[in-house]
Amino acid sequence: SHIRGWVKDRAAHLEPSTLAVVFYGTLVPLFNAAVIDRRIGTSPCPGTRLPEIPDARYYIARPDEVHTLARALPERYRTIVYLAAGCGWRGGEIFGLERDAVDLDGRVIHVRHQLTVVSGRQPYLAQAKTKTSHRTNELPVTVADALRWHLDLFPIRPEDIDDETDPRRPVQRPAQLVFTRGDGRPIHRADWSHIWRPAVKAAGLPPGFGLRDLRHYFATVLIYGGAN
Repeated sequence: SHIRGWVKDRAAHLEPSTLAVVFYGTLVPLFNAAVIDRRIGTSPCPGTRLPEIPDARYYIARPDEVHTLARALPERYRTIVYLAAGCGWRGGEIFGLERDAVDLDGRVIHVRHQLTVVSGRQPYLAQAKTKTSHRTNELPVTVADALRWHLDLFPIRPEDIDDETDPRRPVQRPAQLVFTRGDGRPIHRADWSHIWRPAVKAAGLPPGFGLRDLRHYFATVLIYGGAN
């Protein structure tokens, strides 16, 4: 009854999807660990019903809208659109991309880590989001051409950055980031929103359209091409 009351109270303040993350990601494992440690006999969580999560509604851009969005961005950031739409990369993976992870001759690109931004410190390199996030993508011709154009126009300028891809051995090293601000520093999330929103509006895309929606575009293209 305490857990059901807690869920009812939290449901008044949290979105159903956020509450589900807190419940299944924190509360359930906590009580399961308590059972394993024999602090309690059974977990009080089973049988607790959470508010239903509404079906997600995504706006899937058309190919011409993807091109329009890229053209609406400053030249320095245009290729980001093609990497998200053509390879399905997350924002942190794109912003953390280094030159040695790009093989234009072999037409492949590797996710090795991500750029992470937390309050109170400068962006730093961290482990990829999940174990399966480490992956190698084939580069579609459009993305390969866009990357080649970008690298020719904006040569790499190594910039010292904290590298915590191995949390036990954090280091600071010069990173060869492919995408940076005009001053060569990593792209901060706060900066990106000011760059991105005007381009979304200029491209006629709905407010709130983000890089994650280009991942949905990528998945839609795969399904249309016959993927499971």
